[in-house]
Amino acid sequence: MMTGALSRRAQELAAQGTPFVTATVVRAQRPTSVKAGDAALVLGDGTIEGFVGGVCAQQSVRVYALKAIETEEAVLLRIVPDGPVGEDPGTGREIEIEEGAVTAQNPCLSGGAIEVFLEPVLPAPRVLVVGDTPIAAAVRSLGAELGLELVAVEGGAPEPAAGDLALVVAAHGRDELHTLRRGLETGVPYVGLVASRKRGAGVLADLRADGVPDEQLDLIDVPAGIDIGARTPAEVALSILATIVAARRGGRAAAPDRPRVRAAPAAPGSTPPPLAVDPICGMTVAVVPGTPSLEYEGETVYFCCDGCRSTFRARHEAA
Repeated sequence: MMTGALSRRAQELAAQGTPFVTATVVRAQRPTSVKAGDAALVLGDGTIEGFVGGVCAQQSVRVYALKAIETEEAVLLRIVPDGPVGEDPGTGREIEIEEGAVTAQNPCLSGGAIEVFLEPVLPAPRVLVVGDTPIAAAVRSLGAELGLELVAVEGGAPEPAAGDLALVVAAHGRDELHTLRRGLETGVPYVGLVASRKRGAGVLADLRADGVPDEQLDLIDVPAGIDIGARTPAEVALSILATIVAARRGGRAAAPDRPRVRAAPAAPGSTPPPLAVDPICGMTVAVVPGTPSLEYEGETVYFCCDGCRSTFRARHEAA
């Protein structure tokens, strides 16, 4: 089970908005060095805090923990020393064998299999909502049910920032131009303006006159939201949040001729390190500080452990 210190560290990371994965050993066969209940935290840069096995087991845990951060989905990782595991050319010897579970064939293990449950803990994407109108209130209320961090913008603060998921301006003319411009400049994936088509066209004209290029103006969703025939504030909010979900999941707006969303930003600290395949055992390893490596014929070769590196060196020195 997670120790008090590790639990406090998890709370600290969550409070900082740092993505991480809790890795918990749920089953271990002898003669492994871990036991059920051992736990660790895996950060977005590949750092492992805690204990979930030796060096080779950690490599598999690290690789699939980073994938869990990327996909935002929990997974059961089975690490086995051998067995009927198919080979995936893209990931060495690992292959997904069923939904929600992955088996990693790890020939470096000294004995029994290990099963580790990997659960990503990610910061809620921030959505800025400008205005104190009924539609703005409905967006904040419904959005909270979608795992979003809804932030009310008052008096122009806070301003859109890199990493925000969406900006919804529902202020009926107050603080619109500056906030919309800042949302476009910072690359917020979804920028929506709650306005009629006529008033929306006027706002776009004002921004154009202020020097905002047309390719950026085309990214403003006005009237905000997909067309569902919405009439009430809650229905309008639903149509807007549907488009925000599309932005979060990499989708597009309903209008096929006009992309209204950009790629959602990666959570701070969640950019995964590159992967490499150990040429000796075939394991996929994450390239992080401390990953065993050596230079060979002008290239850096990475390994799961010092043993594989020594084997590689001995083979090529003998040749």
